[in-house]
Amino acid sequence: MLRVQKVRVDDIYVPTARRKTLHPETVRHLAEDILENGMKTPIQVRHDGKRHILVEGLHRLEAAKWLGETEIEAYLVQAKRH
Repeated sequence: MLRVQKVRVDDIYVPTARRKTLHPETVRHLAEDILENGMKTPIQVRHDGKRHILVEGLHRLEAAKWLGETEIEAYLVQAKRH
């Protein structure tokens, strides 16, 4: 069973290929929704022994950054590199 944990936003590495899929308008809408309703689904990260790497939830992560959050809830998953 996955367990939610708090991860520092600045400690999450976003792979370059993932960054290319970012839509700023989606981030803005999501940030507004988070302000009104809170974060509904934690992001997913994996740990490679040195850092947390984003697996799923780029727009949620960027919305949290946009809102000035220093930590975000995340599931630590076992995922292979793409």
